[in-house]
Amino acid sequence: MASTTCSIPQILKSPLSLLYPSQSLFLRKTQPYSFQSQRNKPISLTIVNAQSNAGNEEDVVIVGAGIAGLATAVALHRLGIGTKVLEQAESLRTGGTSLTLFKNGWSVLDAIGVGSQLRSQFLEIQGMVIKSDEGRELRSFRFKDVDESQEVRAVERRILLETLADQLPQDSISFSSKLADIEKKENGEILLEFENGNRLSAKIVIACDGIRSPVAKWMGFPEAKYVGHCAFRGLGFYPEGQPFEPRVNYIYGRGIRAGFVPVSTTKVYWFVCFNSSSPGPKITDPSVLRQQTKELVGKWSSDLLNIIDVTPDDTLIRTPLVDRWLWPVTSPSASSGRAVLVGDAWHPMTPNLGQGACCALEDAVVLSKKLAEAIISKTMSVEDAFRTYEKERWGRIFPLTIRSNLVGTLLQWDNPLVCSVRNGIVIPKLVRLGPVLEHTNVEFEPLQLP
Repeated sequence: MASTTCSIPQILKSPLSLLYPSQSLFLRKTQPYSFQSQRNKPISLTIVNAQSNAGNEEDVVIVGAGIAGLATAVALHRLGIGTKVLEQAESLRTGGTSLTLFKNGWSVLDAIGVGSQLRSQFLEIQGMVIKSDEGRELRSFRFKDVDESQEVRAVERRILLETLADQLPQDSISFSSKLADIEKKENGEILLEFENGNRLSAKIVIACDGIRSPVAKWMGFPEAKYVGHCAFRGLGFYPEGQPFEPRVNYIYGRGIRAGFVPVSTTKVYWFVCFNSSSPGPKITDPSVLRQQTKELVGKWSSDLLNIIDVTPDDTLIRTPLVDRWLWPVTSPSASSGRAVLVGDAWHPMTPNLGQGACCALEDAVVLSKKLAEAIISKTMSVEDAFRTYEKERWGRIFPLTIRSNLVGTLLQWDNPLVCSVRNGIVIPKLVRLGPVLEHTNVEFEPLQLP
């Protein structure tokens, strides 16, 4: 793997940059199976009641069956390491919209063997166009003009999760397994206790349980910090075929910005991001979500309004944007003994660079390779594997988190003079796509058994 590292001064280099060795671990040789018949059937762990002195034991436990958790499970499976994935929900959390994957994300999906399967279902995005809220075009780019190897596609979350789950052996995922407590045992193993009173003892715990990770909290991480913006999101549906060119469409206003991008021949992802002094109450009523969104952009592009109108209720969401900066020295370690964090559980970042999911996928491959060195090759201990994983990933994650935050701050400015300079000078004359896409230049080789 060719890794990318950044120093803090590099963050601001372009205008848009603002914008015990474990001898006893049991390696299970597993075979893929079809998840189709299991997808909607919750799988339960057979574990003893909490009142017992001992619980069921697993070698490698992954907490969370989201993108990071399933990608990590698939990567380890490709390397011959079996896992048990624990998910608090009753089934795969396939709701929500889509996510944009750049070439670093697709390199990971190719490495774990699902890239081709996913490509066939989603449009390749050719470029982007940026407009003002008045409809004036500020700038347009074609990705391949700058980087012939670039690949950008918006992917439905549901399909990505189901595709990853389909690669795992039967009974790999245990649903309705919400973590209530975690404890490190004297022998180094980790005791997990669930809300239903069951317990599970694990030799290794990989926490992929998202922004509000109980494991991260146990390891001393603070809550992710709200950055001052919220976003409405949805997935427009055109049963007769969506009418848009395969490009990202951005619209920048004052304190509000929006965008939409075709996902497939029938679906279009959209977002509206707005300034808010607080995250506000949680809203689940789709009629309220739709109304509030249209109140923000009611005089904007008719294309955007039409996409919002044809968005099914079950894809409408409103979320506050948060991140966590991994300051050197002061931030806790990404691992504690044989427990380690992956993806949003470790480094939540805002979506302004489109790298949250891509970085989680990168984590999955890097960690899996390090863990295989410890478990199979025995060239290091599990604890050392986790430490080298953190060292390799921190130099990439920390700068990206800061850059993404700063880009969002720039694009969310509501001062008229600042917005005029942004739309009249910065975007049309100073922004260069090459530096913007530089962080996607990370490649991974296909994972293979040692």
